[in-house]
Amino acid sequence: MKKYHSTILIVDDDANDLILIESAFRSVGVTDPIRAVNGGREAIAYMMGEGKYSDRNTYAYPTFITIDLKMPGRDGFAVLEYLKKHPAWAIIPTVILTSSRDLDDIKKAYMMGASSYHVKPNSLDDLRRQLKVLHDYWMTCEVPEVDSTGHQLPTDSKGKLGERFVQP
Repeated sequence: MKKYHSTILIVDDDANDLILIESAFRSVGVTDPIRAVNGGREAIAYMMGEGKYSDRNTYAYPTFITIDLKMPGRDGFAVLEYLKKHPAWAIIPTVILTSSRDLDDIKKAYMMGASSYHVKPNSLDDLRRQLKVLHDYWMTCEVPEVDSTGHQLPTDSKGKLGERFVQP
């Protein structure tokens, strides 16, 4: 398994779920920074580097995001839409981690660019197993390189298969 610096951003409106998810990640060996934000508005402020999130040394740009769907104000769909409208953020593996089993929610999340959709398990042990699989999987994936501000490092596609695609 390759190793690169990653920062996990957990977006949920339930303080207990934020604690449980972070604890589950830690218990399966995740040592990289984990940042938890309360709801969609805070998630967008974090991504924008606004307010208390302006210090990127403390609040590093996330390389993996979990989002709950059912939140007041800006729900998970609003956060997903916001992320996917920004080319530099659209590349971030974004996992829906929610209690909703609604088929329309599942379809809409994938249509909006979610990397995967998972229903929160009922037990802490099951949550640990689920998050271990997710983390281990994403740590084996190749992802575009970004600098400390989250901007993609420039590449030169000239003469390559991907040159026909506009880069942000």
